[in-house]
Amino acid sequence: MNISLPPAGILIGIGCDIIDVERIQSALRRHGDHFIKRVFTEEEQAYCGALKYPHKHYAARWAAKEAVSKAFSTGIGPELGWTSISVYHGERHQPLIRLDAKAQVLLEQVGATHVHLTLSHSDNQAMAVAALVKHIQS
Repeated sequence: MNISLPPAGILIGIGCDIIDVERIQSALRRHGDHFIKRVFTEEEQAYCGALKYPHKHYAARWAAKEAVSKAFSTGIGPELGWTSISVYHGERHQPLIRLDAKAQVLLEQVGATHVHLTLSHSDNQAMAVAALVKHIQS
């Protein structure tokens, strides 16, 4: 297996978030589709909805959105909405971030070129760490 890592870069911002999985499970029970459609992209809904324990994966994506918004130093709000950030998987099943047009402009404004992400979850908690990086051309 030939693994290539992203090119070296300059760290522009970093964010981290941890959430109790029960909090997301409770929101799913109380608000159902309204909650899902307000917070998660269609891409995320398709992925999480197909899994045995979707609430764990929704929780990890919630944490990812929070971590990315913290890396931007904006939080979720007028500059960056819940669905501005979408988590998907690369060829090695690594978590990757897809930004909408508004978030892509924000990425350029802060001087970054990429968002790097790591996710983890247990039965009780989900966490994410996001880094905004400006890749250096070699």
